[in-house]
Amino acid sequence: MKFYQKEIQLREYPRGYHLITNSILEVIHEINEIKIGQLQAFIKHTSASLTINENADPTVRLDFESHINKMIPENMPYYKHDYEGSDDMPAHIKSSILGCEVQIPITNGQLNLGTWQGIYLGEHRNFGGRRKIVITVFGTSNI
Repeated sequence: MKFYQKEIQLREYPRGYHLITNSILEVIHEINEIKIGQLQAFIKHTSASLTINENADPTVRLDFESHINKMIPENMPYYKHDYEGSDDMPAHIKSSILGCEVQIPITNGQLNLGTWQGIYLGEHRNFGGRRKIVITVFGTSNI
């Protein structure tokens, strides 16, 4: 078994959903050494999320943002945690619902995603800043 781990800091993204599959693959070249294994990506924040969904049509990401904002609105009178802004508490809820990690099979040195699948960063804050992600790759070696 081989294990590799790197931490990356993404550029700042605006609020919404963003494909980051290539940003992850660009820094973890060791994936090529794995015959059968897993890639885990973990975001070190409580107001952003990671998920997997469609990577072809950008309107899917727009619909994600529209829908989740209706499900989890800002400025609700029952929110107590509001001193960081009206987008903060909803961002924590969105992060918990969508999750802070994804795990993807690796087969013959490549992510074994479906044809239209990609890794999304869910940026739930208006000004979230540069998000940090820990990437762990492990599995049996091709070498």
